[in-house]
Amino acid sequence: MAGGTKLRLTRRKAVQGAAALAALGPAAARAQGPARLALRLMATSDLHVNTHPYDYYRDRGDDTVGLARTAALVETARREAANSLLFDNGDIIQGSPLGDYVAYEKGVAGGAHPIVAAMNTLGYDCATLGNHEFNYGLAFLERAMARANFPFVCCNVTRPDGWPAYRPWILLERTMKDAAGAEHKLKIGVIGFVPPQIMRWDQAHLEGRVATLDIVEAARRFVPGVRRAGADIVIALCHSGIAKTAPAAGEENAARGLAAVGGIDAMILGHQHLVFPGKDFEGIEGVDAKAGAIAGVPAVMPGFWGSHLGVLDLDIEKSERGWRVAAFRVETRPIYERTPDRRIVAKVGSVAAVLAAAEADHQAALTYVRAPVGETKSPINSFFALVRDDPSVQIVAQAQIAEVARLAAADPALRGLPVLSAAAPFKSGGRGGPDYYTDVKPGPIAIKDVADIYLYPNTLRAVRIDGATVREWLEMSAGIFRRIDPGRTDEQELIDPAFPAFNFDVIDGVAYRIDVTQPARYDDKGKLVNAQARRIVDLSWKGAPIDEKQMFLVATNNYRAAGGGNFPGCDGRTIVIEAPDTNRDVIVRYIVDKKTIEPAADGNWRFAPWPDSAVVTFVTSPSAAAALPPDLKAEPAGDAPGGFVKYRLRS
Repeated sequence: MAGGTKLRLTRRKAVQGAAALAALGPAAARAQGPARLALRLMATSDLHVNTHPYDYYRDRGDDTVGLARTAALVETARREAANSLLFDNGDIIQGSPLGDYVAYEKGVAGGAHPIVAAMNTLGYDCATLGNHEFNYGLAFLERAMARANFPFVCCNVTRPDGWPAYRPWILLERTMKDAAGAEHKLKIGVIGFVPPQIMRWDQAHLEGRVATLDIVEAARRFVPGVRRAGADIVIALCHSGIAKTAPAAGEENAARGLAAVGGIDAMILGHQHLVFPGKDFEGIEGVDAKAGAIAGVPAVMPGFWGSHLGVLDLDIEKSERGWRVAAFRVETRPIYERTPDRRIVAKVGSVAAVLAAAEADHQAALTYVRAPVGETKSPINSFFALVRDDPSVQIVAQAQIAEVARLAAADPALRGLPVLSAAAPFKSGGRGGPDYYTDVKPGPIAIKDVADIYLYPNTLRAVRIDGATVREWLEMSAGIFRRIDPGRTDEQELIDPAFPAFNFDVIDGVAYRIDVTQPARYDDKGKLVNAQARRIVDLSWKGAPIDEKQMFLVATNNYRAAGGGNFPGCDGRTIVIEAPDTNRDVIVRYIVDKKTIEPAADGNWRFAPWPDSAVVTFVTSPSAAAALPPDLKAEPAGDAPGGFVKYRLRS
């Protein structure tokens, strides 16, 4: 314990000395003696099969994404440093239509997965697994990993017998040069972690095959072994983020708890699709959001989809007790910038070798996603999906209800139960930026459009719950809204940006109002925090107040049904239908059957009124102006940060 405390104190001093060291340069390093060298760690995270700077949903180029662009930053960063290593922090094989094309059409038996082929051109030193690596099953994951020219590590996924399912850690032996040109052989330990929640999120693929350990528990078990094996420096590839609440056992974003374990010299983080160092993490205990440190341990989180390269410069020195971090500097380098007038300006071009490695699959994916499956007479967009019932959610609900009703009719135990549907607006701006909205024009509707409506490769599930639980489910969903004080006349922002839009479930088949003048009943982790609070009012089914004892089938997805988002009634035990199809395939079949659709929201939910004197605002895309519904009482209220525009909403 004392050793761990001493280590953290040393790192805090290192933070203070980093700027001075950088200013003095190589001469100062030589003055410290030959056993001192600079080591650069570079990192990507959450690439999600974005090899090219391309938006498959809009079928056009996109300067904000793509490993081909990040690769240019890697080349520059390597030229700047004598000693460097490149890591990836997980979520590589799922997350774009290119990934779906490979998983569902092409497969990976005959060659390298395109993202792996692209990464092979860059000379990665090591990678870890993200939670989305498990979306397509263990066999697919094994085949995708097999063609990588770099190792994967992950210590907290185990086999049924308790042994690690994957290589838990590795020692990379590298020869490094110090500022005077002298060579030093270093053993760099690299250990990987994934959120233990994969057992809920991909239960159908994982149950009975693997298990998971808590991230901090796994670190306490394995990090000492990495040190005993001779590691001079230990780097944690942690596909997990930084929680604002105090560290707790089994948590999804466990970086703070991991940093406190001791024995880890640097951390590469991810999963949250955010950037660290950065303002998103200001004010969290033990987190230095400016310098890039957690409990004194240097850490970086490099955005998502290739948006940033994480660069972590360690100045390490050798003493009688071995190598230690004497100072460090952390930064994230973006591939683009947004101008004050909301234009995207690329900061780098694409690296040809990365494009070439995935080009054939990229072109095949374009053919795949452009294939028409039907026609829509009405536009489908999500510009206002967080403030009104919305067609982009309605079409999902209609398809899910039709499929679950068909499946329930074949089961005597379920036949006759009312069928509801829970669906969320996946693309609603937020971290994805002002262009991150569903926007399907009237006319032929293709697979790329369905993928634009329903992003994830979830599989269809149905849960059996009572009316009281339906109400609690909606109360949890209503946590996306900040509390509005009806007595205030200054501006009040309605949407809590920390609440993921994919957890804003709209339940179709019932009608209700949301009273945002009341406090939220649940926090964002599903904990009951205001037992007397009720935001869901006038909840009805078939025009009458809902019977809280009435049983319902609620169509949803495997993520939600198994506990993703911590919703009441969703812990895996209420699942009664496990369909083999993805929700996206269910929507495609629905459109094929209908041939022509004309999605329109039925207005089954709305806000309870607040006084006109209350200035309630929300942000959306600049493109929303052309799609403003005539029945929505909203008016433009100026520009908002990050390229968004602001609207004032009246009830």
